Amino acid sequence: MFKFFKRVKTVVNSELNAMLDKAEDPVKMLDQFMREMAEDIREVESSVAKQIANEKMLKRKVDDANAMVEKRQKQAEQAIVAGDDDLARRALEDKKQHESTALTLTDSWERAKQDSEMLKSKLDEMKKEYQQMNLKKDSLKARAESAKTRTKINRAMSNIGNDQSRQGFERMEEKVLRFEAEAETSEDLSSASRTLDDEFDALNKNNAVDDELAALKEKMGKK
Repeated sequence: MFKFFKRVKTVVNSELNAMLDKAEDPVKMLDQFMREMAEDIREVESSVAKQIANEKMLKRKVDDANAMVEKRQKQAEQAIVAGDDDLARRALEDKKQHESTALTLTDSWERAKQDSEMLKSKLDEMKKEYQQMNLKKDSLKARAESAKTRTKINRAMSNIGNDQSRQGFERMEEKVLRFEAEAETSEDLSSASRTLDDEFDALNKNNAVDDELAALKEKMGKK
């Protein structure tokens, strides 16, 4: 009856390692174990209820048999007072039968009572163990979820800076440097391609501005 509880206790006490080795989901497995344990408790509760009902039934029969013993005793005494020895004798004979029945039923009732007490004690033990495992289950589930999260983070971090990512980054850096070099080269080529006429045109433009500035100063008397 209690073999399953012992098996589950062994699994729970081994915590996550054994389950992880078998590639089982600890959270789902722990929930499943608790459901099965709860079902076992309900079955035992039903058995205990039946045993207690049987004990009470035997107790009623014992009480009924003892009541008949007392009744026949009083009837025998009543018959003796009435001077009817035959009736008193028959009452005493029936009394002995009820005494024998009461004795047999009492023995059965006492055994049933002991069984009831034992089953109730075992049921209480199972419920306490279930509560302890339920508390431990919550702790193990939290640890399992934490372990999963850490694993995901570690895997994500391991992908940062790996050879493929680093090579791709360096390739893009090299491409940017090449763009910059091409821009500088184009500026140098643009400067080198200026003709001699372009330079004189620029010089004449500067001279024209200087002449206009001198004329304006002369007009304003600012020589």
